[in-house]
Amino acid sequence: MAKVSLPIKRLAHGKDIPLPKYMSAGAAGMDLYAACDKPIELEPMEIALIPTGISIAVPEGYEAQIRPRSGLASKHGLSLVNSPGTIDADYRGEIKLILINMGEKKVTIEKGQRAAQMVICPIVQAVTVEVDSLEKTARGHGGFGHTGK
Repeated sequence: MAKVSLPIKRLAHGKDIPLPKYMSAGAAGMDLYAACDKPIELEPMEIALIPTGISIAVPEGYEAQIRPRSGLASKHGLSLVNSPGTIDADYRGEIKLILINMGEKKVTIEKGQRAAQMVICPIVQAVTVEVDSLEKTARGHGGFGHTGK
């Protein structure tokens, strides 16, 4: 498994929050923790911006993908509105989580709670080339659901 250094700056309101960490040897994502100053209650279909108390310096050629935690999704219906969210290599602000409660009951996010996960991924930047036509394929213009169930 490849490893890359990820500089993390702990912000003042995140001083007592754990840094992101992998919860098992084979985990792809590091857990991110809520750094809210008071509990945040999310009603069904409500969206809230959850601070993490950290900023990072993603290495050039990589991105940090922010994803929902499967346990919170399956038990409470919590997800991320922009899933996966992307932290670019040149962003230095605080990581904030755009959580949504898609469940049927109110959910409370507490300070220090594991609220999302972060996966570090290599990226490729495409060079766009305008053309008059595209190479034909068997699928062609077939769109959503064109192959059946």
